[in-house]
Formats: sequence, structure tokens, C-alpha cells
Amino acid sequence: MFERKLYRSDMIQCVLCHDAPCSAACPETDPAALLRSVWFNNEKIAAARYPDSNPCLACSAPCEKACVRSGQVPVREVMLRLHDEVKPELEIAPPEDENRLRTELCGIPLENPFLLSSSVVGSTYDMCARAFEAGWAGVAFKTICSFEIHEASPRFSAITGDNGNIIGFKNIEQLSDHSVAENMSIFRELKKNYPTKFILASIMGQNEQEWEELARLCEENGADAVELNFSCPNMADDGLGSDIGQVPELVEQFTAAARRGTTIPILAKLTPNVDVMSPAAEAALRGGADGIAAINTIKSIIGVNPHTYVSAPAVHGMSAVGGYSGTAVRPIALRFIAELGANPKLAGLHISAMGGIEGWQDALEFILLGAGSVQVTTAVMQYGYRIIDDLKSGLNLYLAEKGFNSVKEARGLALDSVSHTTDVLERDTVVFPLFHRDRCIGCGRCEISCADGGHQAIHLNSERRPVLDGSKCVGCHLCVLVCPQRAITPGRKRIDRRKKTEHE
Repeated sequence: MFERKLYRSDMIQCVLCHDAPCSAACPETDPAALLRSVWFNNEKIAAARYPDSNPCLACSAPCEKACVRSGQVPVREVMLRLHDEVKPELEIAPPEDENRLRTELCGIPLENPFLLSSSVVGSTYDMCARAFEAGWAGVAFKTICSFEIHEASPRFSAITGDNGNIIGFKNIEQLSDHSVAENMSIFRELKKNYPTKFILASIMGQNEQEWEELARLCEENGADAVELNFSCPNMADDGLGSDIGQVPELVEQFTAAARRGTTIPILAKLTPNVDVMSPAAEAALRGGADGIAAINTIKSIIGVNPHTYVSAPAVHGMSAVGGYSGTAVRPIALRFIAELGANPKLAGLHISAMGGIEGWQDALEFILLGAGSVQVTTAVMQYGYRIIDDLKSGLNLYLAEKGFNSVKEARGLALDSVSHTTDVLERDTVVFPLFHRDRCIGCGRCEISCADGGHQAIHLNSERRPVLDGSKCVGCHLCVLVCPQRAITPGRKRIDRRKKTEHE
């Protein structure tokens, strides 16, 4: 089995530059693109694209000198490891075409399963055109409405990791600030110039008449499908956005209104600000929806200032509950998609999933739980449309390695392993951790965590290497998670809990 060799931590100081100086300084390859692939867990593609001649071996690394953080990013070392450690373990060559990625959304062809989700990243003709040129299959255009939108400034805030990358993202942004007529003009122009790209028109009405009329206009002006925004948490007026999505009766009522206005597919975009999503999804089906889009952002408060006592983003001394997105919400999104994917009453409905997707493996997780397409916003806001290259190449290679001929063949394969209770779990065995001495640096983090957050089963020996007391270990694997060197992995041997052994 292929074991990952490179991680973000191996290049943590890299800032994924635009028009990267490292690539400009390299006459042999494109280190910026390869580093970006490593960043997005796509090291196999990076290794395959790195030249067999290994040009970095005898190179003085001008790329590292040209780096905007000169001397801080080990570009040459990463390239050499791609050649020496990753390339030899490649199972197959990357596919020469993207035919496996072709799929459909409610019967309409998609070049690949990747769409921009309804937000600022798909809100003008120019932005959508650049995304299409980059390789995105389509766009859920920023929500169209008939009422005036006045945005606050600032309207974004974030929780960041140690290197500054966004983990959780909060927005208080609302809907499209273009008129309905302006947005219809954009649709016509996009469809004229990009006839094979998918336009999912997100709409929000204030009453049945508006839902019906907006749906009709979108179809008449070239939209391939309509997405009903029953989930935006940031609307100022009652009875809009997530206020609807929390009431199944309203979901059914307004879905039916939109259905009267159009013949093209309808997706209901549902709110995660509920305990379970199935009642609203089933209501959308009764109203005439062909699919479900989920999840939208989660209501949140972050970043309370200890001096002003105002949370972020602060707008003239005030803030508000806003929508939370980014990688931090992916586990929550996956839970909802699994719920929808396993619901027999929703069989046949297309699920377009979103929530914290950055790399191809993130997208794959949603597909394995029942999604037929995936949507992305926060990662695009942070890294740009260019992430589509690694989304496509990574998923394409995975499908080829598994012998799948299409995305559809992977859809829902993980659903049988998911239970919404813990009653089904086997509890009679323990999987001990396995210590890799060659990677261990003797930091003792495993001992601290096991002592203060576990079961006091690990201690360091005189050589500062961990020793396990099997009589105390319960196999929780906290030590696996906290080890900064990834020097602890699950052991292969399963031992009955009743057997007390010493294991080092």
C-alpha cells in the first residue's frame, strides 16, 4: 500500500505564490506547481510530473534563493524526495485524458464533478469565464434576488493555523448586488461563449411569485438548473435564507413555486443549522426538487476582541452572527451528506455537496458518501481558481488506480460503513500503537498526552524512546494523532482486551 511521504509540514513556509519566483528561476521544471500539488495532498501527480532526469540533484537551488521567503522553503529537498521516495512507488502513470471525470447533474453532462459554489467566487462574467478557462465544470452563480443588497465592510474574518492559512472562515456577506436584469445578461453571455459549461442559477425570493418568476427568468436566459437558496444565514429580513430551510413546510411551498416557473432541474440548497436535514430534503422532493445542495455555512461567532469586546468582523463597533465555512466544517458537512445519501426516501435525487473542500481527497470523501457533484468556495477564496488542476488530476489518478471508469462508480461506497450510533462498533479488541524508531526524535509528546489525556500507558526509556505498557493501553490512538513526526501508527496486531501483555 502506498504510504504518503510528503506533507504540508515539509514545506510549511511556502506561501503558494502567484507567478512564483521559484518557477521563474528554474529552467528545468515548475517547482511552484509541484509544491502546490504536495500542499493539496497530490504528491503522486507531483512525482509523476517531476522529470526522471532529476535536474535538482546537481542544482545549486536558485529557486530557494528567488523565493519570497528566501532560504525558508526547502524546495530542492522536496523535489529530491519526490524523485527518490514517491516516484518509485507510483502504481500507474497518470491518465492521459479526463474521461473518467465526466459525469452528470440531473441528466445534464458535466466535464468533471467540480463546481464553484454560490458566492463571491462566481458573481461576475469575468470571474466565471476565468474559472471555466481554468477547468471548472460549472458555477453555482451568486444568489440572485429582486431586492437591494448593501454589504457591510469588512465582512470576512477567519481562524488561522500556525502558518497563517485559513482553517475556519466567517462571512457576513449576503446575495448578488447586481440587478436581476444584469445577472440575466451575464447568463446569456456565459452560455454563448461557454456552451458546455454548467450554469446553476442560485435564487432567493420573498414570496411564491418571486420564486416562480426568478426560476422562469433563469431558464429563459440560459441557466442549466436552478438552486433554491433556503440556507443563507446572513439575511437581514425574517423569512429568508435559513429561516426557510429550518421549516420543511416552507421548503416544500417555495420549491413548488419555483417548479411552476421552470422545466429545468431544481436543487434545494439546505441549511446545516438544524439537527437533521432529511425532513427538509424530503419536503423539497415533495415540492418537485430534482436534487439537494448541502451544506451552506454554519451560524457562528468568532474572534471576540478582548479590548473592544466586539467579535469579528467588527463593523463600526458592532458585529453579527455569520456563516462559518472552511476545512473546519468538513466533518459536519460529511455527516449531513451521509444522512442524505443513506435516506431511501431520497434515492434518485442528485446530491451536490460542499463544505470545507480543498483537495481531491476532500471531494472524494463526499462522493463516497453519496454526492454526485461537489462545490467549492472558501478554498478558492484562499488559493484561487488554480486549485482545479490538483482537484482533477488527483481524483482522475485515484479513479484509474482503483479501476473505476467513472465518478459514478465511487459514489456512495462508504455509506455502508457509517452508523449514526456507536452501538454497532466491535469493542472486544485493542489495536496497539506501533512506534517507528527511525522517525522518533524523543520529544515525549506521546508520553505527555497519554499521561494527561489518556491512560498512562507510555513512558520514555533512557534513550528517550517511547515504551508501551500493554496492560494499560486501551488503543485510543491519541498518541498517533499528537506525534509531530508521524512516528506512531496503528499496529497490525489486534489483541483481545482481556489479555494483558507488555508491548514495546
